[in-house]
Amino acid sequence: MTNTLVLDVDGTLVDTNYHHAIAWFRAFRRHGLTVPTWKLHRAIGMGGDKLVAEIAGQHVEDEHGDDVRAAWEAEFEPMLDEVRPFEGAHRLITTALEKDFAVVLASSGKRRHVDHYVKLLDVPDVASTSSDDVDESKPAPDLIATALDRVEGGRAVVVGDSVWDCEAARRAGLPCVALRTGGFAEADLLDHGASAVYDELDRLRADLSDLPFGPA
Repeated sequence: MTNTLVLDVDGTLVDTNYHHAIAWFRAFRRHGLTVPTWKLHRAIGMGGDKLVAEIAGQHVEDEHGDDVRAAWEAEFEPMLDEVRPFEGAHRLITTALEKDFAVVLASSGKRRHVDHYVKLLDVPDVASTSSDDVDESKPAPDLIATALDRVEGGRAVVVGDSVWDCEAARRAGLPCVALRTGGFAEADLLDHGASAVYDELDRLRADLSDLPFGPA
């Protein structure tokens, strides 16, 4: 049965995590709130529907949540043209396809952002998800389940860069391998369930056939 590679996008395939942290910082500042960027970075990879309460508390979510998210979108939009794929991202995907893996991009980003990343990665025929496809974002497992529904695969592994990817994979009952490309420490990723941590996409690509695939 075909193995499936469930790939996170932001911070895993494209270099966006620090752009997102700055955009969130500016979004909170629009509402008179100063949140340390290190705390924001630690929350990147979690869906925007959860981030405001996680970082600033439920009272801020209740009062300003939607406005902060709208401000984040406005702050991030001008940065979109600065985003670049990580070295080896295209090679990872094309090699997996050449090995007859099913590949799906499990992103909780905005659809137009995901479409932009797909163009950057030059993988127009690969299935993908966006925040429009689920009611609840990472670390909930919904996005992974939706991604798996889009491909005809069997055993699967999740590849991500954040502790939230690891948690979503755990809740979905799937193994996860992680990359340090998003800025999370190796120890944190392992503590949250990653079975292995890679510094580079090409190193992960070399181990594709040996990844810990589990029943989807």
